[in-house]
Amino acid sequence: MNYEEQVSIKSSHLAFSSFFAMALLPPTSLVFTVRRHEPELVVPAKPTPRECKLLSDIDDQDGHRFQIRGLHFYRFKPSMQGKDPACIIKEALTKALVFYYPYAGRLREGPNRKLVVDCTGEGVLFIQADADVTLDQFGDSLHPPFPCYKELLYEVPGSNELLNCPLLQIQVTRLKCGGFIFAHRFNHTMSDAAGLIQFMCAMGEMARGALAPSTPPVWERHLLNARHSPLITCVHDEYDNATLTNGIEMPDNLLHRSFFFGPTQISALRRFVPHNLRCSTFDIVTACLWRCRTKAMKLGPNDDVRFICIVNARSKFNPPLPSGFYGNALGYPVALTTAGQLCQNPMEYGIELVRQAKAKITEEYMKSTADLMVIRGRPNVNTVRCFMVSDLTRAKFREVDFGWGEAEFGGPAYGGDRISFYIPSKNKEGEGGIVVPVCLPAPVMESFVKELDGILSNNEAVVGAENEILSKDEVVAGVENGILPKDEAAARVENEILSKDEAAVGAENRILILSKDEAAAGAEK
Repeated sequence: MNYEEQVSIKSSHLAFSSFFAMALLPPTSLVFTVRRHEPELVVPAKPTPRECKLLSDIDDQDGHRFQIRGLHFYRFKPSMQGKDPACIIKEALTKALVFYYPYAGRLREGPNRKLVVDCTGEGVLFIQADADVTLDQFGDSLHPPFPCYKELLYEVPGSNELLNCPLLQIQVTRLKCGGFIFAHRFNHTMSDAAGLIQFMCAMGEMARGALAPSTPPVWERHLLNARHSPLITCVHDEYDNATLTNGIEMPDNLLHRSFFFGPTQISALRRFVPHNLRCSTFDIVTACLWRCRTKAMKLGPNDDVRFICIVNARSKFNPPLPSGFYGNALGYPVALTTAGQLCQNPMEYGIELVRQAKAKITEEYMKSTADLMVIRGRPNVNTVRCFMVSDLTRAKFREVDFGWGEAEFGGPAYGGDRISFYIPSKNKEGEGGIVVPVCLPAPVMESFVKELDGILSNNEAVVGAENEILSKDEVVAGVENGILPKDEAAARVENEILSKDEAAVGAENRILILSKDEAAAGAEK
């Protein structure tokens, strides 16, 4: 039996400057029909061990007890003419499950909420489908959010629970052009992004004729278990239970938008950073987004805000975790401040907080986290007024190759209301950069766009004032001559670059009159 869905995706627009248009990516606007075959269970190609395998104390924390969805888009390849991607991937899946047989099992929960994989060999869900659309019709919209993901990854009724359900679902949708879309949903307690990609690359190798994965899978979840005498040795503010006042409840009517940060945008952001401050693209983009998001939420200056950086800790162990380890090895270090401090201090303040958070992850920190899970009942991270980032720029999603080469896009289907992913991408000019999906309530998104527009817009006078390149009098002159908008002048007052009295006096007496060219020259110097 075939199931037919018509997908109609509409665009919506926000007002922004022409410069900012380079950063805000357009939503998908496309109509097509998907015809699905009935879901089936794909089991390992050979008998596999019937056993129970414990997940680690990092794996089964509350924050991992959910499903993650992703999409890969592949172009037609002439050498694969006449070959069915759904059949090839299905066969590759059966072979890969021989080596990764826990994925074909089911989760059970034991005493103290401990999760165990019952390796039953029941299999993973697999769906093949066809869509009357070509890859080119998606245009430049191969980036999250993908409003069509529900048709490209059908939710099989009753399959989405944590326990006693398939741990993995795959849907392969063939396109009119000969390309296809590979969609997946997996249980996060089983693997992090690195572990999932390792499994999918093994599938790709099988699809291309390999008899075994080039990287043998390693279970060894005990390496991330609590110690025999659990002891919390590090500060873990990410798991604190403090009840923060004025918490933001995210409504259902959220807007999903994606923003591209390429060389132009990164250069614009770096003008807000002193030349002697060395920082990565991750640091400066994160500090910028955290600041804009916090401003857009219009919190009180004394409201606590937090940033959580999701860190792959594999290399932090001595010796490092085995290369074939496909479990969760993630740490969630946090930076804490107030809305006022984050928004009123220069950009370098936020950058330093981001860097300090990343630096917290060590082998001892991860062992302390595992101990905390056992002692405190496997809590979730505190996401009240929190901005969380997962950097996938090195995750190699696009490198999963089933015989059709690299994916045009590979990564998450969407971001969450408190998390953004950094996904490697290119803009329509071919420039490399990162795509960042952001999800916020409509009014907050509008404010967020304006805040980010204000930072990215090519306003040398504003940048100069932020970095104290321009004097206070020059800032006043910039306002008087229309070089600085009033909102930016207010921001300068808030940041104590210009006092209220000085602003008033400057406005009344026009202390210093600069032409636009002179103001620009001042900014450059």
